[in-house]
Amino acid sequence: MKPSSRPVGTGSRNASSTDRKPAAASAFGNRKTFSRRRKSCPFSGPNAPAIDYKDVRMLQRFVTERGKIMPKRITGVSAKSQRALSVAIKRARFLGLLAYVNK
Repeated sequence: MKPSSRPVGTGSRNASSTDRKPAAASAFGNRKTFSRRRKSCPFSGPNAPAIDYKDVRMLQRFVTERGKIMPKRITGVSAKSQRALSVAIKRARFLGLLAYVNK
């Protein structure tokens, strides 16, 4: 194949030197990078509470105001604890301790 005589990255329009962005600027402009704090599981550790279907106050922290179980990416719960938490919430709902839907 014959190499192209056109410079790479110019596209089909004729870009002048005035409307090019500097090489150091990122796609988001000159904003500072945001570092998110790593969430830790509230059920791991020495003084962590046990997941129990009878502890309604603790279970309500992991249920939205509409009655949905919050995902682990929001709460920071580990995968193993999230499974146990879901079972506890479902048991509490079945026994009438927690509502299925809040209106």
